[in-house]
Amino acid sequence: MVKRKSTLLCIILLILTAFTGTNICLANAAEPPSIIIIVPNAPQNLEISIDNIQAGRTEKAFESYFSFYSYSFQSVEYTLTFTSGSDVFEITLDNPLKEYNNIYTLDIDKRVLTEGESPSRDILLVTIRIALTLLLEALVFFLFGYRQMISWIIFLTVNLVTQGVLFIWLNSLYTSPLSGDFYIILTMIFAEILIFIVEMTVFLIFIKEHRRLRTAGYVLVANLLSLILGGYLITALPI
Repeated sequence: MVKRKSTLLCIILLILTAFTGTNICLANAAEPPSIIIIVPNAPQNLEISIDNIQAGRTEKAFESYFSFYSYSFQSVEYTLTFTSGSDVFEITLDNPLKEYNNIYTLDIDKRVLTEGESPSRDILLVTIRIALTLLLEALVFFLFGYRQMISWIIFLTVNLVTQGVLFIWLNSLYTSPLSGDFYIILTMIFAEILIFIVEMTVFLIFIKEHRRLRTAGYVLVANLLSLILGGYLITALPI
């Protein structure tokens, strides 16, 4: 039992090493430096402009993104005009182009613009992705006939580690909410291949409830469905 636990720990460490030490290089993927304003539950008629240049608007789930790109502006101080029907207000930003992707969050009720993303937003998005993926893979695990407590402990341990690292890794690689879905999906496919190899190895070594062929079948089906779900969540939810 000690030997098995040591092996499982080594495999989990290999997962972390693989994700933290791997980068995906994609040519022609970069956008110009930008100002992106995240507005949760934005009114449909909300418009944001700088010097009569209107921001592009992108919708995802419960958020709207208003984007400006640096080639449109020359000054270092910008006055943002927010218009929602007859309601109009302005906020001035000093030197907003500090980084490549300059992200702000607007609390439209309080009319407060805050630099960066809300920490609770990242926690919520990662939690939603991990929870939905775990539910899907748990259903597949159950349908394949796994009932023993030790099988479920191994299942939860491995999936919490792999899925948690996957989505945290994606968030660290793609720092802009408007990162291209296609490139994120390519990265996720690469990561899912690593996860498939790791899960196949761990489950075949540690899960003894059924024959190895059934276990291998579960890992294959679960990871295919997880990849499909992950691709959908990337297009449906913010990154």
